[in-house]
Amino acid sequence: MTPDTEEKRIVIKIGSSSLTSKNGEVSRRKLEKLVAEVVRLKDDGHKVLLVSSGAVAAGYRKLGCLTRPKTLSEKQAAASIGQGLLIETYSDIFMSHGYVASQILITRSDFSDENRYNNARNTINVLLDRGIVPIVNENDTITMDFLRFGDNDTLSAKVAGLINADQLIILSDIDGLYDSDPRQNKGAKLLTKVNEITPEIEASAGEPGSAVGTGGMKSKIDAVKIAMASGISSFLGKSSTIGIIYDAVYKNALGTYFDPQENMQNLNQKKQWIAFNSGPEGELTVNHAAKEAIIKNQTNLNPSDIHSVTGRFRQGAVVKIFDVTGEEIGLGVVNYSSKALDQFINHTAADNESYSKAAIESEQLVCRLDTAVLAGV
Repeated sequence: MTPDTEEKRIVIKIGSSSLTSKNGEVSRRKLEKLVAEVVRLKDDGHKVLLVSSGAVAAGYRKLGCLTRPKTLSEKQAAASIGQGLLIETYSDIFMSHGYVASQILITRSDFSDENRYNNARNTINVLLDRGIVPIVNENDTITMDFLRFGDNDTLSAKVAGLINADQLIILSDIDGLYDSDPRQNKGAKLLTKVNEITPEIEASAGEPGSAVGTGGMKSKIDAVKIAMASGISSFLGKSSTIGIIYDAVYKNALGTYFDPQENMQNLNQKKQWIAFNSGPEGELTVNHAAKEAIIKNQTNLNPSDIHSVTGRFRQGAVVKIFDVTGEEIGLGVVNYSSKALDQFINHTAADNESYSKAAIESEQLVCRLDTAVLAGV
């Protein structure tokens, strides 16, 4: 550990183009460079987790495809080949430095189920505490498109929140966030420090820059928004820059640093799960007074505040909350089933005294104003 820095938990997202050769296969040279930097951080005493793309890119040529597959079945078949090649190469290189790497393949449903979400965190914590380098990827071999995280940028931000990381590093084929697209505007300026994702910043996000990746600048901005809402600093830089990972941790790298504002309200672990990972099962519409109380005073939502119920859900489910104009207010965990709330609203409940609890307690409610992005990003 260096004298000027405390131990950090660091999540590093590595994109497909950062790992593969021009022919689309895993580049051992690129992996050796990246692993060497991770090893330097490990030697300094930090705990490091990798979110690594590259399974499809690494496997599609072995499948006999000349270009990246277009059909889901071919992508999944390529991933089944490429994931093995990828983790084998990672493990071999880390082992040569005296460190052990582990593989964790997850799906969105693993995060939407709170018990599995907590189990994932417990497993990763054990690995990190034992000095292992977890290598996380979405389980591309079995995941359907509608159950995907969307891209590994989003996945890396959610994993960073899962383990209460101190920093998220997103590596790409561009060296940071510019005020406009540098590929089209030679006068574009690199933004080195960002404390808030403004509409102007979001508008500057462009299309994917690589033929082997899936996430463009927009997905990276969405990932940073999730991290910032969780109180996690982020960095975006170019993977081919020498020393980029190590320098990013010590604030010496060329790129963009995203640091949450000091007065920004950070979501705790429970609210992170509600906001970014849960799968809402229904909707509640509330009156104007309840909306104002939730937004301004962060109060409980009571059964008497509810105007209508949409969908069928059980007690303990996550639901979306709307006002009577249709504007989304937030998300929360309900203490009553949809049937029970319907009975209360329609005055058919056998005993109103049994509705003494709040419909949603403030500790189980995430207001849209708490964070700029909610579940489904």
